Amino acid sequence: MKEYQVNSIGQNEQISIEKLGSFFTEKANGLTDFCSPWHDDSISKIEFRALYNQENFYFNFKVFDSDIYLDRKDDSFDSIGNSDRVELFFRTNESLNPYYCLEIDTSGRIMDFKAYPDKDFDFSWKWPKKDIEVKTSKDEISFTVSGRISIQSLKDLNLIQNNTIEAGVYRAKFSLVENLQYEPTWISWVDPNTETPNFHIASSFGRFVFNPTI
Repeated sequence: MKEYQVNSIGQNEQISIEKLGSFFTEKANGLTDFCSPWHDDSISKIEFRALYNQENFYFNFKVFDSDIYLDRKDDSFDSIGNSDRVELFFRTNESLNPYYCLEIDTSGRIMDFKAYPDKDFDFSWKWPKKDIEVKTSKDEISFTVSGRISIQSLKDLNLIQNNTIEAGVYRAKFSLVENLQYEPTWISWVDPNTETPNFHIASSFGRFVFNPTI
């Protein structure tokens, strides 16, 4: 499995997402080896970075793409699911029984749900609001999605095991096609080796390793 080293911030107090920019630049490893095995065209560069302290797991996506599609018909999961977004999945075991999905669009809307094998989704499940926070921004060449998840919630869900979290890191990119519809290009950190796009499969996960031991 692919591995990403999650470095410690070295402070125990909660740090606001707004103040994390320099921490990500100075202390976090950059993860950039994303692929779209089902799509022939080149993909925009993605930089993923993560850090942690005793209170929170912090993450940051920077996507070098200014052509963003956002479905604004409402704030439903359908609308988020039809928008450019980034995604983090966390699993308790290789059987995906269960795993937890976090999908965030460029406006900061969150689609979070619990899942089971064969795309059995429980959309009634939510990450407790006190345990998660996200912030988005964009400029002329990129957009950024940053967030924090409490370490306690990850432990409560049995997601931190042997100093690691088994996780998937993804992006959905929507583009206008000939029939004036927007269609997604699916992008993943780990190539799941499937004939058609599928993130909801064990082979699309890698490991986040906490450094030093959490």
